[in-house]
Amino acid sequence: MGQYEHTIDQKGRVFIPAKFRDELGYKFVLTRGLDNCLFAYSLSEWSNIEAKLKTLPLNRKDARAFTRFFLAGATECEIDKQGRVLIPNILREHAKIEKEVIIIGVSSRVEIWSKEVWMEYSNNIDVSFEDVAEHLDDLNI
Repeated sequence: MGQYEHTIDQKGRVFIPAKFRDELGYKFVLTRGLDNCLFAYSLSEWSNIEAKLKTLPLNRKDARAFTRFFLAGATECEIDKQGRVLIPNILREHAKIEKEVIIIGVSSRVEIWSKEVWMEYSNNIDVSFEDVAEHLDDLNI
């Protein structure tokens, strides 16, 4: 849980808050996420994700496409002694990350957003937040 704002350096490194480092571990997996952000998973959580992806039917085009999207962009990252991680260029491009980033905790993953994309997303989602809340009953929440 939580939201933090940081700046990416010229080499493409960003500081990961200690709270998230504790959960992710020294090594973790970073991949393309939905809504133009990046998803970060601990190695154990990533194993769970991979196991679920393996159960998707190969005869379904959408399942193959999602698996490719998710796995092709995945990379194992290491946190350096200063608490930073290098975000590969292909992932920075996907998330439109140039300078300022927002790092948020979302259940079993950490999301890394371009500040601009996050602001646009959160401004647009606020409009329909009440509508979403009304439908959470359908999800047994």
